Amino acid sequence: MKEGIITRISGPVVDVMFDDALPKLKDALVVRGVGKKKVMEVAQHLDAHTVRCVMLSGSEGLARGMSAEATGKCIEVPVGEQTLGRMFNVLGDPIDGGPALSDSERMEIYRSAPAFDEQNPSVEILETALCTDFGRGCHENLQFR
Repeated sequence: MKEGIITRISGPVVDVMFDDALPKLKDALVVRGVGKKKVMEVAQHLDAHTVRCVMLSGSEGLARGMSAEATGKCIEVPVGEQTLGRMFNVLGDPIDGGPALSDSERMEIYRSAPAFDEQNPSVEILETALCTDFGRGCHENLQFR
């Protein structure tokens, strides 16, 4: 794994300098040692040694000079039957109090759309994990037709 050094922090935007090859765009970078791991995504190559990243968690606790590890891959989230009825954050971590899905299949958040012949053109109810707050903590699942 490539190691870089944080050189600039401006809210959710973080610049990281690498000595050798830069991580690819959309690759995840992880900072450890600030309580819990902090994850950011490469958004731009600034020059031959520096990338600009967007934080996917809070930037509190980060400081210039801290080490950031390039994972070499895009962010992956769990997929499959075991995710139905569950709630996850953008990193694929469960936020509903249920157990973590460590042994489940994971897929990158950036991938190509399915081929047309793999799509289902029929009209059906699409149940989503979207929840809305209708006041005083009342939550309902939305259904789209």
